[in-house]
Amino acid sequence: MAEEVSGTHSVGTRVYPKAQVLNRGIAKLIDLFIVVAASQMILPVGFLGGLAYILVADGFAGGRSIGKRLIGLQTVLPDRRVAAGFRESIIRNLPFGVAQLAFAIPYVGWLVSVVIIVFEAVLILGNEQGRRLGDEVAGTQVLDAGRLALPD
Repeated sequence: MAEEVSGTHSVGTRVYPKAQVLNRGIAKLIDLFIVVAASQMILPVGFLGGLAYILVADGFAGGRSIGKRLIGLQTVLPDRRVAAGFRESIIRNLPFGVAQLAFAIPYVGWLVSVVIIVFEAVLILGNEQGRRLGDEVAGTQVLDAGRLALPD
């Protein structure tokens, strides 16, 4: 039986504790290092590879990107009590994909990218379930791995 914790998301009688913001930030930073490494490869293959990784990363291995796997987080669909798939990953990560595309625009692109990333970070901090815009649209939530209550 799950105990109630502040900053939770309740679905029926299930309670899903919010993942720590610091852990989410570290996991995203690891994923961004992967994107930067991919972008350093021969253009445009590296740029497109990095963009593809940003979009589909949370659809791998039970809703866990490489960064989330290393930190111990998981992206889930709390209403259905299943891990996020590629469809949900693409939907929830579209803001980051737009940020990467904007970053390629000289001079003003980096500013647009920073605004998008800061906006998403503020939403994580301000939302009691830790859901950013991408999570709200995709219906996902980031939890500590293994916290998803499985169907009885």
